Formats: sequence, structure tokens, C-alpha cells
Amino acid sequence: MIKTKSQGSLIIISGTTCAGKGTVIKKLLSLHNDIVLSISYTSRPKRESEIDGVDYYFVTKKEFEEKIAKGDFLEYAKVHYGDYYGTPKKEVIKKLESGKDVILEIDVEGAKQIKEKFPETILIFIMAPSMEEVKRRIKMRGDENNEQIIKRFKRAYQEINQVNNYNYVVVNDDLDEAVKKVEAILVSEKLRVDRIEEIAVENEEEIIHEFLMDKDFDNTPRTFE
Repeated sequence: MIKTKSQGSLIIISGTTCAGKGTVIKKLLSLHNDIVLSISYTSRPKRESEIDGVDYYFVTKKEFEEKIAKGDFLEYAKVHYGDYYGTPKKEVIKKLESGKDVILEIDVEGAKQIKEKFPETILIFIMAPSMEEVKRRIKMRGDENNEQIIKRFKRAYQEINQVNNYNYVVVNDDLDEAVKKVEAILVSEKLRVDRIEEIAVENEEEIIHEFLMDKDFDNTPRTFE
């Protein structure tokens, strides 16, 4: 009776530093083949461990700016050290039209840009259980000095203040539980009434008549003692 829209959902997952959003996304993708991650473009140099077309699409700053001029990005930003990052428009729309749900792993500013263009976007914010836990996770990395850690903390507090712009918040204190919560969000979004494309309902009188005439339906009056 009910036909839902076949187009996939656009999902933004953001989070504070060391909240584990990348790990949540990776686990989610391993469990669902109808969910894909959008690969961003960047003008920063490729690290030795990274693969072009898997981690990012690596382009020069000039190539990136040419794409900006052509309107090739759903959103983009120029971050620290002057490097660009952007979400490709054509690839994302193509995946959505094929029925795939598309995850964008972007920051709060990028999320704001996307939400303005696509109000139906699902926004999920991943948080660590506490800032003390964030501090512990950063120290476990052991690859940043005190100045860099302080910058990360300041950025984290700024991002937390933007959480009201999101639809959902998931605290990642247990990976499996966090993934289950994200899955529950996506299922509930699929059941929204505004995703219904068509409701096929027959004439009310015909349905009642067929129901009463059904040989398996016994409409003999009953008496009760």
C-alpha cells in the first residue's frame, strides 16, 4: 500500500576531536552495503600512507580553485595552512539517486553549508564521553605538543557549542552501542511520513464489501451467555 521514496538519504556525521567518528563510520560501512562514504577533494599534499581516490581525491590548489569556479562542490572550506577541502556535488547526487545513503564526514561549518542547500539532510554529532576522555585519547596518540593539544581543545569546545544545529547527538563511550544508536537513527528516518511517495488506497466501500463477502469471514451473529 505504501511506496517510499527510492532516493537515498544524505547523512552528515561530525564530531569533536578524538570522539571516534571515523571509527563509528568505518564500522557502520562494514555492516551496511547500502551506505557509502563520500570521498572529499583536498589540495593538501598526500601523506605516504594515503591512497588517492580512497582517502581523498588529491588535487593542486589551482585545480581545486577551478572546481570552485565551476560550482563542483556541495561545500568547501579553506582550513589551517591554507589547504582546501570540499565535497564533490556530482558524485554525491549520483549515489543518492541510485538509492544509496551517503555519509559526509565533515566539520560543523561544512554541515551548515549543506543543511542550507539540502534541508532534509540528517545531521548526527558524535561526542566523546567527556573532555577528560578526549585529553586521554590525545595523549595516547603521543604525536602532538602542548600547543597543538590546546588548539584541539579550543576547537572541540567551539564545535560542541554548535551541537544545537544537529538533529541527533550520539555519545561514543562504547563503539558497538554508538553504532547501534546511529543505525536506529537511520531506520527511524526511513520511516518518516514525508518519505512516503505514494499511498495506494482502494475505494472504502469496495474494501468493506469485499471484506464482508469473504468466505473466510464469518459474520454470523453470536450470542453470549
